Amino acid sequence: MILFWIIGGLLLLLALLFIVLPLWRGSARQTSVQRDSANLEIFRDQMAELEADFANGLLTQDMQEQGKRELQSRLLDEVGGDAVAGEAAVRNPLKILSLVLIVLVPVLVIGLYLKIGNQAALLQNERNVTSDGLAGTSVQPSIKELEATLSANPEDVQSLLMLARSYGNLERFTDAADAYDKLTRLVPDEAQLWADYADVLAMASGKTLKGKPTKLLDKALALDAANFKALALAGSAAMERGDYQVTIRHWEKLLSMISDKDENAQIVAGGIQQARVLLAQKSGSKNSAGASSTAENNKGKSLKPGQEAVSGTVVLSASLRSAASPDDTLFVLVRAAEGSKMPLAIVRKQVKDLPFKFTLDDTTAMSPQMKMSNFDQLVVIARVSKSGNAMTQAGDLHGMSSTIKPGSRGLNIIIDKVAE
Repeated sequence: MILFWIIGGLLLLLALLFIVLPLWRGSARQTSVQRDSANLEIFRDQMAELEADFANGLLTQDMQEQGKRELQSRLLDEVGGDAVAGEAAVRNPLKILSLVLIVLVPVLVIGLYLKIGNQAALLQNERNVTSDGLAGTSVQPSIKELEATLSANPEDVQSLLMLARSYGNLERFTDAADAYDKLTRLVPDEAQLWADYADVLAMASGKTLKGKPTKLLDKALALDAANFKALALAGSAAMERGDYQVTIRHWEKLLSMISDKDENAQIVAGGIQQARVLLAQKSGSKNSAGASSTAENNKGKSLKPGQEAVSGTVVLSASLRSAASPDDTLFVLVRAAEGSKMPLAIVRKQVKDLPFKFTLDDTTAMSPQMKMSNFDQLVVIARVSKSGNAMTQAGDLHGMSSTIKPGSRGLNIIIDKVAE
């Protein structure tokens, strides 16, 4: 913002120089020339009169010579008089116009910008204007700059939010959790901050939502029962602790907020179906056999720990490199090829880590009940997220493998599509 006004001021000053200087200099020259020209014309007329009077015998030769000397002396005084020239120049209309423009042009330009300018666009790179938290910026302060700013002013909410998001993008989840802890103390009524806090704290706690992350999500939902991220994570937390009814309740509400055409709708619907299957198995319902048929059909052979692991390399298509920023979040996940679209395992990196060599196995599972080793057919998906959210959004970049089996190695995933 400050840089914008500095650049604008310099451009305005440059424009004024182009306008005012020619008028100012031109006015002085024009005034001097006009005055000198008039004086010379009068001098010639008076000299002609002296000559005529002498020729007609009205003046003696001495009187003629004296008159010439007086006229010449008067001409030198009037043509070379600096004081008179300065006074006349000040009164010149062009110089007065120059002074008026120096005051009027800046007032009109600033007034016009404040009236019709898009100030919101100017501030967009400096403020948190989205429900996902920090808005993207073309030039963000470095972590050291943010830390220095907060050292001088610990209650600078905007800088603290940017620092928390930066820590998260760099996978410094403990530092990010500390930053969000301070944020929620400064801004306790913002549900999105509590949801983000729960997210990074879970990552810092071994990728588990049990314990404090669940309490943070409860706080977020108490403030905003329709917060998208809080509902998604709260459902996952309930799935992790085996409370499938709560999972179904949260995710059904989440599903009602998503368009049927959105691919996230299929993912959430698949998660709800999986929760229902697990709930039926847990309760021992007579209908559990039918409800769990999908899970049984997908159930893989008994695998030793690690045999289910899939690995490969993710690369970004050359045609999409300009559409991705080095700090954008990269998700690499694996899900069942059929049935539930919920991720079975996931790892998070950044675009600057590409090409990225990945390994996904049961140790990176989203839930103990939904492991890769439980399925015979899998799909690996790589996605670049502008928002940093795990749910797909318009503008995200993605690519995926063909259907594979657990234990597949040497996969090559090319991110070459844009989500609509």
